[in-house]
Amino acid sequence: MDRRVMHRMTYGMYVVSSRKGEKFNGQIANTVFQITSNPIQIATSINKENLTHEYIENGKNFSVSILSKETPFPFIGLFGFQSGRNVNKFEKVNFKVGVTGAPIVTDYSLGYLEAKVVKQIDAGTHTIFIGEVIDSEKLGDGVPMTYDYYHNVVRGKTPKKAATYVEVKE
Repeated sequence: MDRRVMHRMTYGMYVVSSRKGEKFNGQIANTVFQITSNPIQIATSINKENLTHEYIENGKNFSVSILSKETPFPFIGLFGFQSGRNVNKFEKVNFKVGVTGAPIVTDYSLGYLEAKVVKQIDAGTHTIFIGEVIDSEKLGDGVPMTYDYYHNVVRGKTPKKAATYVEVKE
């Protein structure tokens, strides 16, 4: 089996964030999609070992910031290759607090969705959080960053905890 074919599937690049008490955390995610239109519901897949998973599970809400293809790699690195257990990611970025209390990253964001969790599905290493969208806003014009663009133009890598991580043996 050629596992590299998984990189041919289309994905976006997002910052998925939540809060626990007075603390905020967020991470890069490429697995976010709309699943219904009435009510509008979205789903995201988050690794159970990630701090963001703990925050979403605790707070029962999350936000999704849709990243522009102009997003620089250091910004992606802040949310994608560092743990919120070791660094306060939100002291380095612009954000606002949404109606659920979840933080919404506004830097490099074309828009956001804010959702309350209505269901969780155990998917082994990950949990699929299904959320009803309760707020959204367009923040700017531009082109959303795709996962393909991230890999082939930005030359970004996939962290081992990502849902789309594929160990390729050449």
